[in-house]
Amino acid sequence: MFKETAQLFKAAAPLLAKTTLWKEVRISSTHGGSSVHGHRYFNVTCSLCAKVPPRKKPRVKVDIPGLERITYGDRMHYVPGLAKPSFPTWVRDWNDPSHYYAPKEEEMPLHKEKSCFIFNQRTNALEGVRQALWLTKSKLTNGLPDQVLSLAENEANQIENQDERVQNAIRHARFWDTTEERPSRDNFCVALLRSLIHLCGSLQVSHPGLGRRILAEKYSLAATWSRGEDLFQVRGQNGLLLNSMAPLPVLSGKEEVQSTADHVLETFYPISPTIDLQSDQVYEEQNHTGFKEDYPYPHAHTLFLLEAGDTPVTLLPEQLRAKMIMFAFGNALARAHTLHGTKPGVLEQPIVVQSVATNGRMFQYVVFQLNTTDLQADEGVKNQVWVENDQLLYDFAKVRPLIKKRVVQIPPGLSGYKPETFQKFLSLYLHGAV
Repeated sequence: MFKETAQLFKAAAPLLAKTTLWKEVRISSTHGGSSVHGHRYFNVTCSLCAKVPPRKKPRVKVDIPGLERITYGDRMHYVPGLAKPSFPTWVRDWNDPSHYYAPKEEEMPLHKEKSCFIFNQRTNALEGVRQALWLTKSKLTNGLPDQVLSLAENEANQIENQDERVQNAIRHARFWDTTEERPSRDNFCVALLRSLIHLCGSLQVSHPGLGRRILAEKYSLAATWSRGEDLFQVRGQNGLLLNSMAPLPVLSGKEEVQSTADHVLETFYPISPTIDLQSDQVYEEQNHTGFKEDYPYPHAHTLFLLEAGDTPVTLLPEQLRAKMIMFAFGNALARAHTLHGTKPGVLEQPIVVQSVATNGRMFQYVVFQLNTTDLQADEGVKNQVWVENDQLLYDFAKVRPLIKKRVVQIPPGLSGYKPETFQKFLSLYLHGAV
């Protein structure tokens, strides 16, 4: 019986190899011999497990001068033993989209030998803020400017029942806006930011300047500049932008701006400043804000970035702050090119753009002032950046209590609310309207 089974599997081996995977297992028989049993696996086919065949190398045609190849081109049909003729490429006299062949990259009319390094919303800069400071030729100052922080400290600029209404906005995003036990970050992060912006907008009655603004989303930005020997560009969609009819007031005077020329930019040798940036061919060095020239709200006020929702990648706080600096710089640079052209130089009227980023619990604040568009050399006037790191709005928001060893570690509901974080948010929102 064992011998008959072995012969049967040996006869069916070629067919099994084409259809399913199988392997041979030798089993000792009771008579001292051995037999072969085939174990078939029907869940995976051979075509799925086989290796990809290597790509065939193109044959190199060698032309020997003075020696002509005998082809079957004159006979108009294939003849064994004769070489295959080579005919010139037939060019149609009409435009046929279905048979269009794009020219090579080097033959493009706008092709440039020098590639461009692009920073977009997917970029995860290795060096974080230090890399962004070098790319934008900026000087860093920890903390927000005093003239901005003082806006929310005035009782006339605060919201009625401010702390209670902010906590209700947090509860709405974390508890009341969902039926799930644990809402996803994609939902509560967007809901919280929208609620806080709406809450700040309620001050329009006492501050009419807040009505001269509008929110825009999914706009596309492009700003190009030269830094050293390389060409850089910030482009793409980058969050929710608050536009205004009037520009933000300048934070640093002319003397303070001129004093930035003594600042020495920090380097991170041997790491290249272009690390993690996309290198690509840019045919046209475009500079546009993403809006038409007759747009009634041409000035970028505050850029809001989310770590959830439509964002393609999740960044660490250091890389997120670098993204905030780069896109605030891009909005300011694009506006400067629109107003003053692409000729580099120190701006008589600096351009200020703010940025706020959040993951629904922690907030990051950035204020950027563009002082110069001459970014190629390290010497000269620098731009200025104010950064406020890792500001918690609250500690925990639990639907159910966290209990360990029969002791309640974290109670249910909202706990650890920090009003100073929202005061900074409100100060940035009121900046330019008070």
